[in-house]
Amino acid sequence: MSSGRKCKNCGSSDIEVDPARGDAVCTNCGSVLEDSIIVAEVQFEEGAHGSSSAIGQFVSADSKGGATKFGASFHVGGGVESREITLRRARNGITTLCNQLRLNQHCIDTACSFFKMALSRNLTRGRRNTHIHAACVYLTCRTEGTAHLLIDISDVLQICCYELGRTYLKLSQALCIRIPAVGESYFLFTNSKRVIIMFY
Repeated sequence: MSSGRKCKNCGSSDIEVDPARGDAVCTNCGSVLEDSIIVAEVQFEEGAHGSSSAIGQFVSADSKGGATKFGASFHVGGGVESREITLRRARNGITTLCNQLRLNQHCIDTACSFFKMALSRNLTRGRRNTHIHAACVYLTCRTEGTAHLLIDISDVLQICCYELGRTYLKLSQALCIRIPAVGESYFLFTNSKRVIIMFY
């Protein structure tokens, strides 16, 4: 397919643009004139058992360089990247918890920001979503100065207060968030050692 351009090397106007490969090649001299072309069209290929998948790469608006290949994480019908699904699910979980604790929209947005920071630093791997969501909400409660305690969140979600405390400590330390102290103390047990965390 000719694109109407001319080759810089030989001057030929026989330029073949292949959207599937994302390149433009001169058919006269074989020079690759352009690669990694972003195209606005979607092509599909048929797989085994009649399944179909999109060809190409998906670049989200907030991706940090590089593209995410279409595949199992990309749903052709919805066109949503895996990271966006994770963030949407986190927002839903955090919103539900905040509503049960009667926290306002500002607290929901702050907790979602903490989750986004944790996700970008791979702090969510190997941890349960409910624990991460709860830790982000508790970080918000502490930074915003609400009257909620760790045990309140633990009661609402019916999860172990000590597990939640460990997750909260990991996040607050890894994200370097300065937490205002409150008047209570927790005893956490990690690797058969008792760790006493004092809040004044």
